[in-house]
Amino acid sequence: MNAAPSIVDHIMAVMEAAFDPAFGEAWNRRQVSDALAMPSTHALVVDQAGGLLTCGTCDQAAGFVMTRHAADEEELLLIAVRPEHRGRGLGAALIQHLIPSARSRSTARIFLEMRRGNPAVHLYRKFGFEPIGERPNYYQLNDGSRIDAITFGCNLPTM
Repeated sequence: MNAAPSIVDHIMAVMEAAFDPAFGEAWNRRQVSDALAMPSTHALVVDQAGGLLTCGTCDQAAGFVMTRHAADEEELLLIAVRPEHRGRGLGAALIQHLIPSARSRSTARIFLEMRRGNPAVHLYRKFGFEPIGERPNYYQLNDGSRIDAITFGCNLPTM
């Protein structure tokens, strides 16, 4: 009998399809497993309809978000949607699922860091994320060139 896919299986299936290797942003299985072994790290996986996925096969995983919680803050570590499911609102669905999940951990503010030029900036701005800092030449691409990191923050509205 085969074991049901784990959340790591779901995340890796999406990550392998979603992240462009040119940017070197994808994590490997060990990094994901080690992060999720910490009680402060949380992940949500959605299917192609935007519903939370708790079981099933890896090919049903259309997107995921992974965060780390500390005090009253949450850092959005990774978010991805499989290329064939982009443009259907799954990134928005992930953030819509993330907000109440983060609130349940008494999160007041969510932070994220992204490379300059990442098209996901439109999604983040839609949910109230604003740029709060930059790290010049922070990311090194696979071709050796460097690109700035931009830090965004978003205060969660109180309930």
